[in-house]
Amino acid sequence: MMLSELVSTAEAVAATSSRLAKIDALSQLLAHADADELPALTGLLLAAPRQGRLGVGWRGMSALDVTNAADATLTITDVDDALDTLAHTSGSGSTAARSAALTALAARATAPEWDFLSRSMRGELRTGALGGVLLDAIAKASERPAASVRRAAMLSGDLGVTARLALSGTAAELDAVGLEVGRPVLPMLASTAATPTAALEVTGRASVEYKLDGARIQVHRHGDEVGVYTRSLADITHRVPEIVEIVRALPAHDLILDGETLSLDEDGGPRPFQETMSRFGADVARELVLRPWFFDILHVDGRDLLDEPLSTRLHELERVVGEWRMPGIVTDDPDAAEQLSREALTAGHEGVVVKGLDAPYAAGRRGRSWVKVKPVLTYDLVVLAAEWGSGRRSGWLSNLHLGALDPTGEFGEPGEFVMVGKTFKGLTDELLRWQTEQFPPLETRRTQSTVFLRPEFVVEIAIDGVQRSPRYPGGIALRFARVKGYRPDKTPAESDTIQTLRALMRG
Repeated sequence: MMLSELVSTAEAVAATSSRLAKIDALSQLLAHADADELPALTGLLLAAPRQGRLGVGWRGMSALDVTNAADATLTITDVDDALDTLAHTSGSGSTAARSAALTALAARATAPEWDFLSRSMRGELRTGALGGVLLDAIAKASERPAASVRRAAMLSGDLGVTARLALSGTAAELDAVGLEVGRPVLPMLASTAATPTAALEVTGRASVEYKLDGARIQVHRHGDEVGVYTRSLADITHRVPEIVEIVRALPAHDLILDGETLSLDEDGGPRPFQETMSRFGADVARELVLRPWFFDILHVDGRDLLDEPLSTRLHELERVVGEWRMPGIVTDDPDAAEQLSREALTAGHEGVVVKGLDAPYAAGRRGRSWVKVKPVLTYDLVVLAAEWGSGRRSGWLSNLHLGALDPTGEFGEPGEFVMVGKTFKGLTDELLRWQTEQFPPLETRRTQSTVFLRPEFVVEIAIDGVQRSPRYPGGIALRFARVKGYRPDKTPAESDTIQTLRALMRG
């Protein structure tokens, strides 16, 4: 298949808000592809190349000085081979070799193809073709039941492999995909509620457990062989030897556990999220020790527990992991659930997760059986700049640069604004149009991608918290920022301060 076919389909998908139209376009693309192309094609669509880390980023791509091809000649296989080269180039001289391979790929691609590839490689492709849409497209293209395709994807943990099996294998082969110790599965996800009481109204009698500000882990054990995987199913076993040793000591031969990990400070409280994540990027163990908390068990000693109710799974979990279990209670009492939530927040954690006791483990699904509850924090910040959008947002000012007031001059001159993050989330088409009309008169300067503004627009931003960051002068960055709406009733002088945001950091 030609890369140009994939690019034109991705553009069509990005240009429509209709889920059915997205599924139809993607199913036609998948049906036309060769079976061996499907894993690579799927990875590119999801902005998650099948090779994983490629060793290239925005800085390396923006430094390229290359003229793109006039005619489309690249195939999906050509691109996949080039990404293989990037991913597997290492050692002395690897930076130059990787740059040469990247330049060669860019020179063979047309301008639209290179725009697509560069965004896909950086994980910044916004087509709306998320996993759920692509799963439905695979089902339609293969004429297989959506439930069969979804379960195979969940249990294999690989959408590309599932696409190839659905379109080129038999129905029996697709249905035969099952849970396998050593092969990570997509994690079960939670919906949200405003309060524990509201969550209990959804789940009924439930297990109410701490929601940590940690990293999701899935651990597989077969005898002394232990594998530890991230939320995205990346293998980090060699980077977390302390977790490996803990799991090896548990009273079982075969295990699949679901949980979270983080590091504790000297007072027994959670360290910032990014300190936990720094261990995942380290090739050797550091002084920072990670502790696991397990909240579910999917398999134990030859017995699959996916389809068992949570009440059964928790009984087995308690028996197997003991002290390493996530703190929680089983209750249908709203007062008890609210009290546990307060305890979790006081201890420095994010909140609680409320889980229905009768529910099976729905790998890869975000249903109403698990409901997370954590406080939503909102702050009034000032827009410092906006970046031009891409894809369906092309021609609109989109990604906002956000600043907090520094009234004391702790990080510059008194009354200036300190940048604390960016976001494009929560921006409706109406807001995008409004920004594009209103921002230019306030322009102070611009680059090719960004329009910088006088700090006059105040916008209400919801966040999950802040984290330490050397990237910004205030030393913090917003976590999961999204736009709630503009505040024309407020002046920049009335916006929230950098000191207020910094106070959110524990300690």
